[in-house]
Amino acid sequence: METKKFNYIICGGGASGLLLADKLVSDPYFVNKKILLIEKDSKSINDRTWCFWEKGAGELDKIVSRKWDFAYFKSDGFVKKFETKPYTYKQIRGIDFYNNFLVIKSKDNNLSYLNAQVKNINKKQNIVTTDKGTYFGEYIFTSILDINIIKNQKQYPFLKQHFIGQLIETQNEIFSPDAVTIMDFDLPQKKSTRFMYILPFSKTKALVEYTLFSPTELKTSEYKRSIKTYLNNLDSGSYKVLETEKGSIPMTAYKFRSGNTKKLLHIGTAGGWTKASTGYTFLNTINKTNSLVSFLKKEKHLNKFEKNTRFWFYDLLFLDVLNKHNEMGSSIFKIMFERNKPEIIFKFLDNKTSLFEEIKLMYTFKKSWFIEALIKRLF
Repeated sequence: METKKFNYIICGGGASGLLLADKLVSDPYFVNKKILLIEKDSKSINDRTWCFWEKGAGELDKIVSRKWDFAYFKSDGFVKKFETKPYTYKQIRGIDFYNNFLVIKSKDNNLSYLNAQVKNINKKQNIVTTDKGTYFGEYIFTSILDINIIKNQKQYPFLKQHFIGQLIETQNEIFSPDAVTIMDFDLPQKKSTRFMYILPFSKTKALVEYTLFSPTELKTSEYKRSIKTYLNNLDSGSYKVLETEKGSIPMTAYKFRSGNTKKLLHIGTAGGWTKASTGYTFLNTINKTNSLVSFLKKEKHLNKFEKNTRFWFYDLLFLDVLNKHNEMGSSIFKIMFERNKPEIIFKFLDNKTSLFEEIKLMYTFKKSWFIEALIKRLF
């Protein structure tokens, strides 16, 4: 069978793959480039929700379904409701994202879309093998994560942000629709980091997620039982589950770029674009994709694209602490929100703080946790 040739092959049609494909076909610089996007799923259902902090207007505001300017943090009797300005917390539903970007499939342009499963990527020969054929790419971008690479190494801690979320409609009015609850730790921690995350749409309707930062996932029944107990404690009355979503996001400072070559680049979570300390990925993916498109115009080797920053090292130390003291997660986040302005926290999580602001923020934590982690990493 003849191997079809492309300038760019994108393996995976999730957030990073679709964003990259859209930016390539929308930029006149790439008009003569042949692009192939490979995705195994139909992307026809609302299988996830993306939320992110952003200053002002954003390039995807047209598909943002909800915004919040206030947020709650709760832990061990400490409750903080705060205004998020200058940031806004934005939500994009998976189905709205797919419908917006998959329209590029039907355009008469230089993009080919293949509904197939990637079986193998030969990095030396730049060959992508699928269940529907074999393809050569001058450059290959893949968002397909091989979780075993992280599991089988010992240099960097590996936790997961794992959750089940249910879109709930309750009998009683228990939600505050003007404020998202980013973390509510007032529930049994069971020697690990556990919290509820709530996106409210009305006084009786919200997405409620039971989330853990820990090494091991739970049985599905435990997530659902915990949500039920939480709602009962809020006096929800009877309630209906309208939708359910499930996720598991790797939290690791593993150097994903080590798998890149001159002609192949890992993107999205598979490329380390997830914020290791929080699991947030979406806004970073937008920023990284914009940088990548500019980088491609310089025609440099792809393994020169990714570089470590001091924020990578901060995430590494945080995960070292959370991995060793997972039962202390609620205390760590409580100290962060008790002693720092929310604006500085979000700026730090967005990798935009100055060195002075970072030192000041870190000084608020229990020094022994991070000093111990720092000494182990340096020596």
